[in-house]
Amino acid sequence: MLYAIIATDKPGSESLRQSIRPAHLEYLLATPGRLKFAGPFLSEDGATPTGSLMVIEAATLREAKAWLADEPFAKAGLFAACEVKPWRWTLGAPS
Repeated sequence: MLYAIIATDKPGSESLRQSIRPAHLEYLLATPGRLKFAGPFLSEDGATPTGSLMVIEAATLREAKAWLADEPFAKAGLFAACEVKPWRWTLGAPS
């Protein structure tokens, strides 16, 4: 099943995000097939990341939350809020 992870960064955390980003990217790519897509939410002017959207595949919600608990941004305390929700890719899904 797919799970959408919707995370909002803590205000003023741009430098923390940049310092952890290499470990974050490494973690996202560590398990081929797990990550379906990901990217940052941006400020209105498009200049500053303000959060993250990650869609992963996991067997259960518990497994998705465990994956997130080990994710470097989450472990570093970057997120002010984070939601993990079951999600169905309906339109535009790759064949």
